[in-house]
Amino acid sequence: MSVQGRGEQPWPRPDECRVISVANQKGGVGKTTTAVNLAASLAMHGNRVLVVDLDPQGNASTALGVERTPDSRSIYHCLVEEEELRDLAHPVEGIPNLWCVPATIDLAGAEIELVSLVARESRLKRAFSDYDYSELDYVFIDCPPSLGLLTVNAMVACQEVLIPIQSEYYALEGLGQLLRNVELVKSHLNPQLQISTIVLTMYDGRTRLASQVADEVRSHFGELVLKTLVPRSVRVSEAPSYGQSVMTYDPGSSGAVAYLEAAKEIAFRAAAVVGNR
Repeated sequence: MSVQGRGEQPWPRPDECRVISVANQKGGVGKTTTAVNLAASLAMHGNRVLVVDLDPQGNASTALGVERTPDSRSIYHCLVEEEELRDLAHPVEGIPNLWCVPATIDLAGAEIELVSLVARESRLKRAFSDYDYSELDYVFIDCPPSLGLLTVNAMVACQEVLIPIQSEYYALEGLGQLLRNVELVKSHLNPQLQISTIVLTMYDGRTRLASQVADEVRSHFGELVLKTLVPRSVRVSEAPSYGQSVMTYDPGSSGAVAYLEAAKEIAFRAAAVVGNR
């Protein structure tokens, strides 16, 4: 029961809502899995969490069991048609204090439509500014695997970037471009932006390569890297097909325990730096 967050004291809550973009333009590194399971873990331990699915594939919406049809209202209608974000948030079944703003396939064309709109880089920020943050502790934005306008919107709207890095040979390839984009957004659009957290995912402790990649990432980024290593786990891969996060699908699995520890690190790191309620 403690794995599901019901036999443990609530974790500290930040003084103000933390808006975190989960970004890496490399596909298949565990962005969606990380966003969904960190959000679920924090919600299970007394935090109020909103997941914004900004990926046209809509995998975060699927993993949280949010039904999507061609007629569904989604984050697309917020970005392009300026619909209220509050009206698009769905409560996640089985996890109190967790909500999701879904994505639909309409979002695939949003980058083209955004080009002609005024203040195209800050459409999401404007939507967030109308949302009452006093009702939330965390907002996780699941970014698409690209560095286009959707990802730029996410970075302009948040204060923190969380980067999942796969524990494999190509892990650092292309990371330099992501870091440069973060710096560009910080210089020109969002001075508060910072890389706050790096999570090592798909770690296979049986291989020397995985530990070498982990060592290299830690040498580059130091304290930004969480101590927790998220292992490869069949249960993590299975959970979305049941419309669940691994935290509810199999809370005793190695993947669930790792994401629980990673979320706990994030919560207590914030408490150590900025205090808590």
